[in-house]
Amino acid sequence: MADNSVLTSPTEITCLTDSSMFDSKVTETFKENSCMASTSNVDEEMPQVETRLILVQEAGKQEELLTVVKEIKVPYVKMDSMEEFGGLDSPEFENVFVVTDFQNPVFDDLRKNDCRIVGPPVILSCARKTEPLPFSCRPLYCTSMLNLVLCFTGFRKKEELVKLVTLVHHMGGVIRKECNSKVTHLVANCTQGEKFRVAVSLGIPIMKPEWIYKAWERRDEQCFCAAVDDFRNEFKVPPFQDCILSFLGFSDEEKNSMEEMTEMQGGSYLPVGDERCTHLIVEENTVKELPFEPSKKLFVVKQEWFWGSIQMDARAGETMYLYEKTNTPELKKSVSLLSLSTPNSNRKRRRLRETLAQLSRETDLSPFPPRKRPSAEHSLSIGSLLDISNTPDSSIHYGEAPKSCTKSSRSSTPVPPKQSARWQVAKELYQTESNYVNILATIIQLFQVPLEEEGQRGGPILAPEEIKTIFGSIPDIFDVHMKIKDDLEDHIVNWDESKSIGDIFLKYSKDLVKTYPPFVNFFEMSKETIIRCEKQKPRFHAFLKINQAKPECGRQSLAELLIRPVQRLPSVALLLNDLKKHTADENPDKSTLEKAIGSLKEVMTHINEDKRKTEAQKQIFDVVYEVDGCPANLLSSHRSLVQRVETVSLGEHPCDRGEQVTLFLFNDCLEIARKRHKVIGTFRSPHDRTRPPASLKHIHLMPLSQIKKVLDIKETEDCHNAFALLVRPPTEQANVLLSFQMTSEELPKQNWLKMLCRHVANTICKADAENLMYVADPESFEVNTKDMDSTLSRASRAIKKTSKKVTRAFSFSKTPKRALRMALSSSHSSERRSPPSNGKVAVSRLSSTSSLAGIPSSPSLVSLPSFFERRSHTLSRSTTHLI
Repeated sequence: MADNSVLTSPTEITCLTDSSMFDSKVTETFKENSCMASTSNVDEEMPQVETRLILVQEAGKQEELLTVVKEIKVPYVKMDSMEEFGGLDSPEFENVFVVTDFQNPVFDDLRKNDCRIVGPPVILSCARKTEPLPFSCRPLYCTSMLNLVLCFTGFRKKEELVKLVTLVHHMGGVIRKECNSKVTHLVANCTQGEKFRVAVSLGIPIMKPEWIYKAWERRDEQCFCAAVDDFRNEFKVPPFQDCILSFLGFSDEEKNSMEEMTEMQGGSYLPVGDERCTHLIVEENTVKELPFEPSKKLFVVKQEWFWGSIQMDARAGETMYLYEKTNTPELKKSVSLLSLSTPNSNRKRRRLRETLAQLSRETDLSPFPPRKRPSAEHSLSIGSLLDISNTPDSSIHYGEAPKSCTKSSRSSTPVPPKQSARWQVAKELYQTESNYVNILATIIQLFQVPLEEEGQRGGPILAPEEIKTIFGSIPDIFDVHMKIKDDLEDHIVNWDESKSIGDIFLKYSKDLVKTYPPFVNFFEMSKETIIRCEKQKPRFHAFLKINQAKPECGRQSLAELLIRPVQRLPSVALLLNDLKKHTADENPDKSTLEKAIGSLKEVMTHINEDKRKTEAQKQIFDVVYEVDGCPANLLSSHRSLVQRVETVSLGEHPCDRGEQVTLFLFNDCLEIARKRHKVIGTFRSPHDRTRPPASLKHIHLMPLSQIKKVLDIKETEDCHNAFALLVRPPTEQANVLLSFQMTSEELPKQNWLKMLCRHVANTICKADAENLMYVADPESFEVNTKDMDSTLSRASRAIKKTSKKVTRAFSFSKTPKRALRMALSSSHSSERRSPPSNGKVAVSRLSSTSSLAGIPSSPSLVSLPSFFERRSHTLSRSTTHLI
């Protein structure tokens, strides 16, 4: 029989007052009747219905449950069998049956009678939280899935689906047939179907069926919630479940890393071409054509699909990332049509000039996403100011067009009739500042803002503390340089020699001192945080990979972009110092620039000097001692040696063809030196320390900003290991092509060219270093290395050297008087020894001089260039004049 001895007084209020719909209706009815009674003066009272717990079988034996029920003073009775069920029906109570086993016959009988059934965890949880019992029309064992809305997909067995749905109801969850924004979790048995795609697009977590089973196993834990991240993440469907991937076009290191990542994300991998593969991941920048015809079942996708799936923590839709064969760039096609194999040399030179001009114009394009080129009628006025070529027909814009110039015409642009050196430096300062601002904007918009967004798919990629450590004061630095850029832009557009550039940096010097040290001093910590998070968090690694492939990033990593603020202030200081050199003493900006440089040095004192910089300075001194005539301004505290390359000149610039040339690449300039023809003596320092003689002769110290294009010459039978530089010196009106052949096999040509492009891009503050490199045919630029090691080539170079020496020996402007007297005295003495006729004197002099010049008589040397013949005639005339 039912135990009624423990019933408490019905007048006592308990914390488990039922919140069912029945009670709410009774309350509403009672309120309405009370209101009616007050108006009609009818004194009636509605009977109150109280919740009573019926502890069924084992529930009545649980001491913890009995203790809690007594503490909260809720009425309860015990029931051992269904025979006692009929005697428990009472209009004063709403019975709530507490059952510990939801699979025994008593539970089934209570369910058939539409009784309210709960498990002990529901009572314990509500008592602990002092909350009313939740109302549920279905048996509720626990609340671990309360407020969760689930949807199912991919289940073919009805029995399994019914079992899962029942368990979800027992834990307080709700089931929806369609997957929409109200669904909180999708339980998937496969990674196909419309529901799966909708869940991915909405960012809904996709769970395995095991999630429900494991949650049910923990049903007796009071504080357990199935939606907590630590538990839920164990059962999320990995992005590459049911996927077999293969990788094409990646390096061995990248491929191994992506294969490891594939297994971590629930997938597997096979070699390219295996019929079992479901996806082929293609490196679209290196793969131009597929090695086989893919089947209809195989998804051929870009690598962005791979990293995007990891970042979203779900398999992304393949249709958005399908690989398509890339078209040949228009520039490459147009240059390939400029074949210079025609016999007309004038046409060759004209086409060569057109090709170089086209490459030069392409150099001035912005490092960020391409924009539509404006028409000639509507070209911005700043285009003519900032175009490197300085031609009136040019309308290419450098960086982002200034707002103040968008409505002015080209004719109204105040271009100086003769651009002074001061204007040129100021223009370069504005160009680099504009590019630097664009890179800072890329860091903020492409990296920082997405990481700080709320409601990210799969949860936050990084913690707020990590984001703050990585980016620091980048937004503040961006704000300051935006103002500097706008002020510089106004000065450039409305140029006047009296315009003060130094005032701009003095104006914002306090802001620079305030914003830069916090970032520069903690840059190493920022870099370490990026490396650590990239290793520990696959989603952050995928996030970086996706953004690095975007054109805005120029294929640079986040760490490479973040080092720009560290490099910017030294670069500005060098430009201001150069500007000061080209500023007249009577110009008031002279002293202002000195103050501005001092303010920048104040900021740069916060940059820590380490052993690497000390070693870099030592390398620069070694270069100075090795190169005879090396400029003193090569020495700079912010300059470091990057690479040394041994080459041979293939053209007339920077020295004669066949000369051995050494290129010293620094972080902001390129030192060009040739091998000395004759080394005399040794160098003795002021401290009596003997140094080896300089083996190289200085030719030119070129700022990297003058390099407009790096040409990778294709490998052919007539051309091997060759490259060229398209250079625009500030004093020249045309482009100069410097071509070389690498003679050392230690450094691969591709590595050298990429390294050179990277430092050129850093110097001019551009992000797209790869756009500075251009693959060219040797015929298009008249470059070949076929005869560099031949006997004919060596003989030609020997003739050039000899003719130069003889010309110098008989030159009034370069030969000392003493040497001239000796030469003349020797000539007169020889005349006295063998006095020939007057008519034969000049002939003998000419013949002897010709022999000195090395004019060949062999038939094999008949085809030598006329260049040497002209020099021989000049030499003969100068000799005749001497006599």
